[in-house]
Amino acid sequence: MEQFFLKLSIMLVPGLMAITCHEVSHGFVAYKFGDDTARHMGRLTLNPLKHIDIFGTLMIFIVGIGWAKPVPVNFSNLRHPKRDMIWVAAAGPITNFTLAFLSAMVLRLLVRLSGGVTDGSLAAMVFDPTLLMLAFSVYINLLLGIFNLIPLPPLDGGRVAVGLLPYRPSMALARVEPFGMIIIIALVFFTNAFNYVIAPALSFAVHTIAGPQSDLVFGVTRLMMR
Repeated sequence: MEQFFLKLSIMLVPGLMAITCHEVSHGFVAYKFGDDTARHMGRLTLNPLKHIDIFGTLMIFIVGIGWAKPVPVNFSNLRHPKRDMIWVAAAGPITNFTLAFLSAMVLRLLVRLSGGVTDGSLAAMVFDPTLLMLAFSVYINLLLGIFNLIPLPPLDGGRVAVGLLPYRPSMALARVEPFGMIIIIALVFFTNAFNYVIAPALSFAVHTIAGPQSDLVFGVTRLMMR
């Protein structure tokens, strides 16, 4: 039980922030391009209670990746549906990559500042959990961003591909959407797609933005996933 609450204290805030900001960014960009569906439904808010999917949130603690309730977007309301759909879909991963970068920069700064902090001091009681949360924020945001770039709808990468492809292949890919999540789950859980595709991309991204703190990011993640 103590281990569970340790995980909760470290993973909950960055996990909820990652999935909430991801979804809000879709609705916000859609609103800017002419679709106010999300705004009318009260989903353009950073209040996580408006976005939480219970099962998706639990999956953060079980497998290290989760999801929120998708923000509703009526693509027919967009001023240029095929083109604007690209930006609406891309907004989610871009937001996650931005959060990961900011988290990594703050993490690097705090690690430097924490060099003079005495173990057991009040400052250490603030620094230590903050460092752990920032490290997990780097991981979870990069994982969400990379995972959502898989070019299969309903993932964001799939919708970007639908918007970029010529008409015929675009429509063929769009027809995959009802079966997309089944295919993705099968690829992730029943093949080595994660180890051969997602994991190397994730490792490269973590080392690129976290630099010398990469070991801390992966160490915290391994601890949280036990």
